[in-house]
Amino acid sequence: MKGIVLAGGSGTRLHPTTRVTSKQLLPVFDKPMVYYPISTLMAAGIRDVLVISAPDALRALRALLGDGARLGMRFAYAEQRRPRGIAEALLIGEEHIAGRSSALVLGDNLFHGPGFPDLLRGAAASVDGCVLFGSKVADPERYGVGEVDPSGRLVSIEEKPELPKSDYAVTGLYLYDADAVEIARGLRPSARGELEITDVNRAYLDRGKARLVTLDSDVMWIDAGTEESLLEASGYAAAFAREHGRRIACLEEVALRMGFIDAEACYGLGVEMKDSPYGRYVMDAARHWNGTQQR
Repeated sequence: MKGIVLAGGSGTRLHPTTRVTSKQLLPVFDKPMVYYPISTLMAAGIRDVLVISAPDALRALRALLGDGARLGMRFAYAEQRRPRGIAEALLIGEEHIAGRSSALVLGDNLFHGPGFPDLLRGAAASVDGCVLFGSKVADPERYGVGEVDPSGRLVSIEEKPELPKSDYAVTGLYLYDADAVEIARGLRPSARGELEITDVNRAYLDRGKARLVTLDSDVMWIDAGTEESLLEASGYAAAFAREHGRRIACLEEVALRMGFIDAEACYGLGVEMKDSPYGRYVMDAARHWNGTQQR
């Protein structure tokens, strides 16, 4: 399965800050926002990731992430010259996807919870159609909403409905089979000239090949695209680190735990950042992992 991080958009909801930098480069506690969706893909076992962003942000993202080899990953980059909808990422990423299944995640989405990695890997292991992830929210009218019947079957998807049929928001993580590019290519742009991801998902639903995996209450999902949710995401990550001694979305640690790199390589990455608490955490994670593996 190939991965795509859509780190585009103009970030207007976070002006004036995002007048001078990409939203996905803003700090969420101890790391850039883009680390969070990348860690989600890594937790699914995905090692080949395309990062899509605006032309003026790509240079900084390349400088931050490189080619991914240090993490046992492969990062490639592509431009979205202007925001034309989430579904455009599938067309931009057509060569990257190369007829395989794919996981598309939005660059401002944080997922975290004790059972989430296993749930995600299970869903990614066999994608026939599309798999969406639903999170219960208090204000579903702000999101795409998935309605399921009593048996848990997905029966409708509505974009920002005035009268939502459920309180499950469709999150910014989408798993697709190899037909996604073909479906995206056949979409009609919306009145705003955008290719809507909800239309892709509805096309799968019409084929009887869309399902909604509902996230339990112990799985945190935050769309960090507003000033309030950005602060919420930082607060959540900071509180978790303080209470549990673990840092969310530490790419070096995730790569180590997934077997993409070994403890020595992980420790070396920490040494490069040893003046920061984050770097020292990476070093400690490598030491601890090496110790547990030697027992």
